[in-house]
Amino acid sequence: MADDTTDTKSSNQMWGGRFASGPDAIMEEINASIGFDKKLFAQDIRGSIAHATMLAHQGIISTDDKDKIVHGLNTILSEIESGNFEFSRQLEDIHMNVEARLATLIGPAAGRLHTARSRNDQVALDFRLWVKEELQKTEQMLTGLIAAFLDRAEEHAESVMPGFTHLQTAQPVTFGHHCMAYVEMFGRDRSRVRHAIEHLDESPIGAAALAGTGYPIDRHMTAKALGFREPTRNSIDTVSDRDFAIEFLSIAAIAGMHLSRLAEEIVIWSTPQFGFVRLSDAFSTGSSIMPQKKNPDAAELVRAKTGRINGSLVALLTIMKGLPLAYSKDMQEDKEQVFDAAESLELAIAAMTGMVRDMTVNTARMKAAAGSGYSTATDLADWLVREAGLPFRDAHHVTGRAVALAESKGCDLAELPLSCLQAIHPDITDKVYDVLTVEASVASRKSFGGTAPSEVRKQIAFWRARN
Repeated sequence: MADDTTDTKSSNQMWGGRFASGPDAIMEEINASIGFDKKLFAQDIRGSIAHATMLAHQGIISTDDKDKIVHGLNTILSEIESGNFEFSRQLEDIHMNVEARLATLIGPAAGRLHTARSRNDQVALDFRLWVKEELQKTEQMLTGLIAAFLDRAEEHAESVMPGFTHLQTAQPVTFGHHCMAYVEMFGRDRSRVRHAIEHLDESPIGAAALAGTGYPIDRHMTAKALGFREPTRNSIDTVSDRDFAIEFLSIAAIAGMHLSRLAEEIVIWSTPQFGFVRLSDAFSTGSSIMPQKKNPDAAELVRAKTGRINGSLVALLTIMKGLPLAYSKDMQEDKEQVFDAAESLELAIAAMTGMVRDMTVNTARMKAAAGSGYSTATDLADWLVREAGLPFRDAHHVTGRAVALAESKGCDLAELPLSCLQAIHPDITDKVYDVLTVEASVASRKSFGGTAPSEVRKQIAFWRARN
């Protein structure tokens, strides 16, 4: 999409004045964007209809010309949607492809459509509309993913599993509580999406090439017609701004990172060594040589998609970092990054939502693992503080000795005889065994946001009310 500083024609490459000859094949190849920006056809036509309607309302073009333009644009929309429109590389971009076809359909009236606008504000509008619609779609998909986690969390509010730090067994938690951690993550992603929609909700059309226009246009009218809160307030910034695209990619990268962390856990959990979950054949593949294999390919591919999204973010940041105001042709390279990242994010969210709903949870295996690695050691330390009156640091030391003893005997803390525990500290009584089970451990974590089933259910209710 080129800087529109000369009069445009509907025939060839639109070069005029001192550009006596057209670009050679290399220039045409590097300059044309129709191969990817044709994705913006609906937004381009929608923007042009709003612009033509405003021009007629302001008396800048006649009502008859406006009616011809709108009818012609709707005809082109139908042709593109039905696959009967032929895009031309020689016409560079989506704008000129539409305008050339419009001229064929309605004649000279088509030339009036470009009054009081430039391809600079036109592409800013098309792209902003597309990103806004994509953000709205992302918001809906994240809501679906959150709903899937809420269902699994409710189902497993009491299902005990090991909680990890450093991928080492730390303390028992519930699988429902673990699911709710992802609800929080994807809830933040959705919040960022909503803020991004608010940030970009300004209409660029009317900024023209970079300085605005001398025609008596009504930018508030076109903004309202296109569903924007208001028009942008600085014409130079308008045509040179791609913050909305960068913000979309930033959101996509953070959401992709969350999806990748979840994918990694599914990969780990589905190994025979863990055996916490099992994916159906719908989200797994086999091996061409090892018949016993069941590979979590869907999760692995979600993990990989994150790399593509991150690459798109870095690419667009790099494209924009050194550009002087206002428009530069470098900005033509923005769309492929956003289109690719959007496709990757959509696919990753859809796949992950399917996996969360599809996976079979092995609660028995999780419960058995929850008690390994002396996961109730903190509960013993807390009991010593609460019942024996020890300072926590002393209780920590006593508990460490108990863990070392259990390790040397090859047993769990709950299997140590009372006499052995009392040899470490005489104030330990048989009541200590009430806190050394994983069920007692999770039930005791009733602090706000804790893993106790009662607290998990409170958080589920909170999120159901806002989802």
